[in-house]
Amino acid sequence: MVKKNPLIKPYLKWAGGKRQLLPEIKKYFPKNVTDYTYYEPFIGAGAVFFALQPKKAIINDFNTQLILTYTVIKNNVEKLIELLKNYKNKNDEEYFYKIRNLDRDTVEFNKLTDLDKTARLIFLNKTCFNGLYRVNSQGLFNVPYGRYKNPVICEETVLRQISTYFNANEIDILNDDFESAVMSADKKSFVYFDPPYHSPNKTNFTGYQADGFGEEEQKRLRNVMLKMADRGVKCLLSNSDTAYIRALYDYDFFDIISVQAKRFINSDSSGRGNVNEVLIKNWRE
Repeated sequence: MVKKNPLIKPYLKWAGGKRQLLPEIKKYFPKNVTDYTYYEPFIGAGAVFFALQPKKAIINDFNTQLILTYTVIKNNVEKLIELLKNYKNKNDEEYFYKIRNLDRDTVEFNKLTDLDKTARLIFLNKTCFNGLYRVNSQGLFNVPYGRYKNPVICEETVLRQISTYFNANEIDILNDDFESAVMSADKKSFVYFDPPYHSPNKTNFTGYQADGFGEEEQKRLRNVMLKMADRGVKCLLSNSDTAYIRALYDYDFFDIISVQAKRFINSDSSGRGNVNEVLIKNWRE
């Protein structure tokens, strides 16, 4: 197996990130996974994607601001680093709220370049409370200042290594609905779904976008898993271990595996610590 570049890793903090669960997730990859085209329709911070470092991949997220960061790192990393260095030198509570509030004026916010929006999101992500990305019902970022002594705002080497990787391989970056993002998948594709988790008591954090991801969306995702199985596309899904999710995937050919994760980022303290999750495969060896 080709050795992976350890400097290619998530550049954002993200609720539900999979870094500490990677050894368990990798156990359930298809054999010879590097021979497949890799799809990740809910890319988030990309822990699984960056650990795998596929040569051919389609990554996607419905969060426009998030996916913009991937595109800018691919196409304009040096100017992004310059902007982030400038943010680092100005970081304090007053400046944080000035930058956070830029999206309160839609007209002015839309005048910002993609580069400006990317630097803003990374700065807010690195300096806000608990590294939490959350928006309110109007889609406005609303996490308070984190008061960190010396946050790492600009990881120059990591950003450059990611940019080099993107440009040396066939990596398509999409901002689309998850179902649309996997429509081109075939028998030589592997799809990893990591959606906002089912949260019957709303203790898990799901505020990545203003319209949320409720049970109807969970059903639609299950139906996509069924469609992919019919087409011979191997899929692996992560979700919370709830009675609803287990009932939703109660089919003979779904393989439901219990795992325990440790969560450090959550909008509610009761959702942190050890939590039960499931991995669900739509194929059996």
